[in-house]
Amino acid sequence: MAFTIRFDAKTPRKLLELVIMRTAQIVGSAYEINQHVPLIKMCGYSDAQIAALPAWQGSTLFDDKERATLGYVEQMAHGGDVDDPTFAAMEKFFTPQEIVEITYTVGSYYANGLLTKALRIELEKDGRLTVAGKC
Repeated sequence: MAFTIRFDAKTPRKLLELVIMRTAQIVGSAYEINQHVPLIKMCGYSDAQIAALPAWQGSTLFDDKERATLGYVEQMAHGGDVDDPTFAAMEKFFTPQEIVEITYTVGSYYANGLLTKALRIELEKDGRLTVAGKC
């Protein structure tokens, strides 16, 4: 499913990498963060934007579409209840299919993050890179 999310979704890959990174941060998955830092950078996000993600609400580094996306990720990953204004913001920028893809991405990477933590998956230190594809 990770390959489908990353390579066959209608939602722009750049936004999906933002979703993946913020979800990995929320769940505290060092493994997923390590895997996706090169990918989010490949998609054009700066070190400053990545550093600002934990406190994105107070940052001016994200546009309205990214802010709507991050608000949705934040609510979903902190319990799944998404309020009406947050969902309405998503509907302003995304089709129903894209909202489903973003929702599935949050759920999938939240689960991946939990698995990597529970199974004590160590960071790769052999120079191997994740499969990047194109952004």
